[in-house]
Amino acid sequence: MTESPAQTPAQEPNQVDQLDQLRVERRPAGVVVVTLDHAARRNAMTEPMTRSWERVMTELRSDRAVRCVVVTGAGSAFCAGGDMGWLAAEPGASVDALRDRMLRFYRGWLSIRALEVPTIAAVNGAAIGAGLCLALAADLRYAASDAALSMPFTGLGMHPGMAATWLLPEVAGLGVARELLLTGRVVSGAEAVELGLVNRVFPADELRPAVLEIAAAVAAKAPIATRLTKLALAAGGHATFDAALQWEAVAQPITLATRDLQEGLAAAREKRAAQFLGQ
Repeated sequence: MTESPAQTPAQEPNQVDQLDQLRVERRPAGVVVVTLDHAARRNAMTEPMTRSWERVMTELRSDRAVRCVVVTGAGSAFCAGGDMGWLAAEPGASVDALRDRMLRFYRGWLSIRALEVPTIAAVNGAAIGAGLCLALAADLRYAASDAALSMPFTGLGMHPGMAATWLLPEVAGLGVARELLLTGRVVSGAEAVELGLVNRVFPADELRPAVLEIAAAVAAKAPIATRLTKLALAAGGHATFDAALQWEAVAQPITLATRDLQEGLAAAREKRAAQFLGQ
C-alpha cells in the first residue's frame, strides 16, 4: 500500500480486496473497513483468517493514506473467538509449545493496537471470548442493540487469553472485568453501553451506516494531530499529571508547525470544512 494523491470523495471509488476469510474495503478519505468474512463459522479466528489478518495489519501500518480503520463481521456475528478445533488440536503438546503458539496468535490479532490511526469495532453481532478482546483492542466500539458479548473462558475449562485480563479492566474497570470473566455471563449490546464496554449502541440495521459516518468524521480530522492524540492515550494514558504536561508541551508545538494548523484555522474563519493533508 502506498500513499495516493488527495482526492475528493466523488473521485475516489471504493476498492474491495478479498483475502482468505477476510475482506478489505477502501473507502473515500482514508477509511478502511476490514470485515471478518467466514459467516458459516460465525467469523471464528481460523488459521487462514489469522494469516490474512496479519498481512492486512502489516500493510495498513505502513500506509500513510489510511486515516481510520473499521473492523466488523460478515453475517450475523462479529467474531465467535478462537477456532475451537485449532485451540484443542494439540492435547499432548507441552506447555512451552502451547505458550509459543498462543503468543503468536495473541500478538497477530492484537497488532491492531499498533496502528497509529484511530480504530473502530462495529460489533454487529456475537463477540465471544477472543472476539470480544478484538473489539476491546479497538479505540472505539459501537454495537448493535441485539449483539451478545461474553467471556466464557473459565466455563470452557481455560484461563482467559488474548489479553482479556488487561483489556477488560482497561476499558470497563476491574469490577466489570471480574464479573464477566468469573461468571461468563452474556451481555447485550444495550447493557454493554451501561457497563462501558461500548461507546454507543444502534439498531442492527443502522449500525454500519452510523459507524461509517463516525469513521468519516474521524478521518476528516488533521492526521498528525490525530495520530499524536492516539499515542498520548495509549495504554490508559499518561502515568502522571506532569507526564501529560511534558508530552503535550512537545506534541502540541509539533502540530503548531504544520500546514494543517493553518488550514484548520482558515477553515474555521471561513466557516467551511477543513481539507487536511497530513503536512
